[in-house]
This record gives sequence, structure tokens and C-alpha cells, in this order.
Amino acid sequence: MFRKVMLLVLFLSPLHGYAQLPDFTELVEKQGSTVVNISTTQSPRAQAAPQSPQLREDDPFYDFFRRFVPNPGPREFQSNSLGSGFIISTDGFVLTNAHVVEAADEITVKLNDKREFKAKVIGSDRRTDIALLKIEAAGLPSVRFGDPNKLKVGEWVIAIGSPFGFENSVTAGIVSAKGRSLPQENFVPFIQTDAAVNPGNSGGPLFNMRGEVIGINSQIYSRTGGFMGLSFAIPIDVANDIAGQLKSTGKITRGRIGVVIQPVTKELAESFGLAKPVGALVSSVEKGSPAEKAGIEAGDVILKFDSKPVSSSEDLPRLVGATKPGSKAVVQIMRNKASKEVNLVVGEMPDETRSAQRQQRRGQPGGKPPAEAVTRMGMTLSESTPQQREQLNVAGGVVVDEVTPGAASRAGIRKGDIILAINNQDIKSLEQFGQLLGQFEKGKIVALLVRRGANALYIPLRIE
Repeated sequence: MFRKVMLLVLFLSPLHGYAQLPDFTELVEKQGSTVVNISTTQSPRAQAAPQSPQLREDDPFYDFFRRFVPNPGPREFQSNSLGSGFIISTDGFVLTNAHVVEAADEITVKLNDKREFKAKVIGSDRRTDIALLKIEAAGLPSVRFGDPNKLKVGEWVIAIGSPFGFENSVTAGIVSAKGRSLPQENFVPFIQTDAAVNPGNSGGPLFNMRGEVIGINSQIYSRTGGFMGLSFAIPIDVANDIAGQLKSTGKITRGRIGVVIQPVTKELAESFGLAKPVGALVSSVEKGSPAEKAGIEAGDVILKFDSKPVSSSEDLPRLVGATKPGSKAVVQIMRNKASKEVNLVVGEMPDETRSAQRQQRRGQPGGKPPAEAVTRMGMTLSESTPQQREQLNVAGGVVVDEVTPGAASRAGIRKGDIILAINNQDIKSLEQFGQLLGQFEKGKIVALLVRRGANALYIPLRIE
């Protein structure tokens, strides 16, 4: 009995090291007035409603259609959406997500004191999902900015917004991870939290315990459409840079060097002579690009860009994109197991539409390969046709006609792939391909340069 009592006393004792949960009340009281509710209205063109056919009054179906299929003429449909935002200056500039105000005909900003204003979009950037709005007001409360780089994993944060239309809802959580990369989001090192974020929270602020905004709530991971413990916020330093460009020029400029990259896996690192999987592996270089002019080649591993380390492939787009077009940069690469530096002049990223059109013009490999084929490593191969080589602008390569269970399928090689090189040695024929494979010992990992559709990538293949 005595032992049980002592255990209970230890558990409840404040001297035992148990910390109290934080108190968010003062933070919410001071910063809640800077958060706004954003509603948008989109009015598509008029759509014709169902109309009754032209029937005579003595027709048996005339009365049915007159009663149940009225003929009111064209109708105007409106769609409404709801989101959040926050005031960044006393004269009425508001930050939110680009997807909150995208395609809106009318935007209404509702303040914490219930005042409403029509907002004007100063500019938006879909790549980072940032939009800058302006309302005609003065003397407004505005947020204080924090430094996301000083944010620590495990630190308490709170989100304020309008989930499902419930205005000024406050949720709390901790920072789950920093620098998180998401699919198709190359320019944002997201802050991951477990603060409850739901539809309507988009564009709202993420505060640290000092009452400073350190992020903009942007996305959630969900299988149901609701919160599942994974929320992602755009770091406020990224957002402020975008907002500054939108305010001064109305557009965003980003650097580019003209390479297609992929992650360096453990197997690829071994094949390229790297001690560990770091950097960004160049799988192809665009003709006439800054990278080609600087001498960067497919198979190079970029380790540093402008003196900044490239720890993973996700780092490179952010570093290059944040570099001013026209500026000079030193790039450290690993080539043939030796480190070297090249100098390049950073180009400017083209418009998304132009990029998509160029991608479509590249086309897909076509034509039926010759009947002659060889089977090696669980794949059936044939020589590429002149039409395929011309269409893809390559000098050689062998086509993967079939993939059977084996080393190739485990490596991720697919039917229709064109193998262009082994360990950066170009493939000219089936015979040469077989000879090169025969030079490697069993268990050795080689890097195959593969053309898949309009893209090129390296695939590590273990020799069996």
C-alpha cells in the first residue's frame, strides 16, 4: 500500500520534471485581430437551363413539359470559396494562398471586428502558392514576422483561420519536421506540423510562441478530406520574398540552369564513387542552357551551388530558383569520381505555359523496334530505330521491349525505356551493350541512363 501511494505522489509532484502545457491565451488575444477571413465569388458564363420542346397545346406531353420542365432561359451560376489570410502592413496588404483567390471575380476580406472590404489581387505565384492582396483601409493591426530558420522541431506553434467557415478558430500543435519536400512543389521547404488544419485554414498564419508568424498554412495530407495530423506551411521568409517581388514588379523572376535532376540513392552513390548519397544527379542537360555552356554533363553530381551545399536533389531547385537571373555562380560537381568546379551564368525560368508547350512538342518515342533482340538481366532488348533516334535527338541506345522478373524489374526498368548509357559510356548497339555488361563482376552496381518518354533518368542496376 505504501509503495503505491509513493508512486502516485512522484507522478503528481511538480518537482519530478513534468512541464505544464503552454498557455496560448495572450498570444491569441494580441494576434487574433491580424487574421482575416477571405471569401471569393466566381461567376462563370451563363449556362442554359433545360428547356421544354416546342409542342402544340393539344399534344399529350404538352402539359407534362409545361409543369415539370419550365423554360426560364439562361441562368447565371456562382461558386463561392472560403479561406484565410493575415494583414502584413497597417495600410491593408494581406497575404494568403494563391489557390484561395485563383479565378475569383470578387474577393471579400472580413476583419476580426466584422468590417468587410473588397480586395484587389496585387499578384500571385502558383509555384509557391502565395498571393498578395490589398484592401483600402488604414491603421490596421499587422503581424510580426519570425525567422523560420530558428524554428526547432518539437517547438509549439498555433494556427488561426476559418476551417469550414468557423472564423477565428485556433488550433495548436508542434513542428513535426522542417524543409519537407512535397510532390510537384520544388521551390518551398515546407514546415510540417501536427496543428489541426482543415479546408478554410488555407492562407492563414502559423505562429510561434513569441507571437511571430513563421509560416502560411497551405496544405494537408488527407485520405478523407479532413485533418489527419499532417499539415504543411510555407516558411514566411519564402512568402515575404514573393510578396516583395509582387508588390514592386507584379511578377516573379527565378533562376534556372537547364538541367533535369534526380535523387542520388545509396546504390547510385556507390556506382559514382560517392562516400554517401548526397547531391543532385544530372540525368539530362538542355541544349543551349547555362549548364551546357558551363560544361555540365549528364552523369555529373552537383554537390554545391554558389558555395551552398546540395545535400539532396530537393535543395537544388530552391537554390537556383532563389538566384537572380544573370548572376554568376560557381557549381561544384563530381565527375568520374573526381571533384571539380565550373562557372555559369544563371538564366531565367521560362513561363509555365511555354514549358508545357515545349514538353508537348518533344513527343514520345514511336515506331516498332526490329525483331532482333537479346535477353539480359531480365529484359528483352532491341536496337533503336533511326526514327526513334531522330525524334529523341539521341545518337544510339537500345530499347526495352519486355521486362521479366529479375534484376531489371527490381531496379524499376520498364517496357518502352531506351537505355542510352552504362556508367556514362554511350550505348551504340546491342552487341556493345552486351560487351559492357560482361565487364562488370556479379554484385556490382552500374548506373543506366534511361530515356523514358520526354525525360531522362539514371537507374541503378545490380549485375546478376
